[in-house]
Amino acid sequence: MSLLIASITPVMIFMYLVYRRDKHKEPRALLLKCFFGGFLAVALTLIVTEPFSPIAETIGSPFWKAFYDAFCMAAIPEELAKFIILYWVIWRSKDFDQYYDGILYAIFVSLGFALVENILYVLDGGMGVAIARAILAVPGHGFFAVLMGYYFSLAKFHTGGQKNRLLLASLGMPILFHGLYDFALMYAETEELDELVLIGLIVLFTAVVIQLWRLGFKKIKAHLQRDHERMNEMV
Repeated sequence: MSLLIASITPVMIFMYLVYRRDKHKEPRALLLKCFFGGFLAVALTLIVTEPFSPIAETIGSPFWKAFYDAFCMAAIPEELAKFIILYWVIWRSKDFDQYYDGILYAIFVSLGFALVENILYVLDGGMGVAIARAILAVPGHGFFAVLMGYYFSLAKFHTGGQKNRLLLASLGMPILFHGLYDFALMYAETEELDELVLIGLIVLFTAVVIQLWRLGFKKIKAHLQRDHERMNEMV
């Protein structure tokens, strides 16, 4: 039971912290739909990746195997599945009427995904894994979602000809950060890795995490400010 609680708690805390910043609360039913949609995103990811799993075993280079696993087996299918659920659930919703909404809904989808993943990893790996994932993996999924939701909202409210480009950024930015994040960790697990390469991977991972958090808070602040300005214009 303690492992299950350790799996669930960081997800709930992250969702609460982003939910409380929303000045005009979204319908709980829609938020729950996004959250449980994240469970469906896990199933979509497994369906897409299963046929390609054997390919990894044929890759002789540790570098390219880590790259394949990080991007082709994790970042691309996972973020694509989340994006599909997000688009399906909220793009045409009348409640998607503010910039911050895109970030909030994206986070609920992503952390629904992260909850399932967290439970599986923690029950298998124990409390040490729970602590590590609470510090890194759960916020990672959360901030990948911030990037997705930020550009998703820009696309939603864009009136010019750049809507598709913004939607592509909504998918591409989290894939980029997710892929680099996983690649650094996966390649670092290679046996007999050169010490300088390992140091470089630590630097890369640290830089990705710092930049991800920095951009995440910046994007949240930017959309909250946009919503504040829009409300003032309506008064």
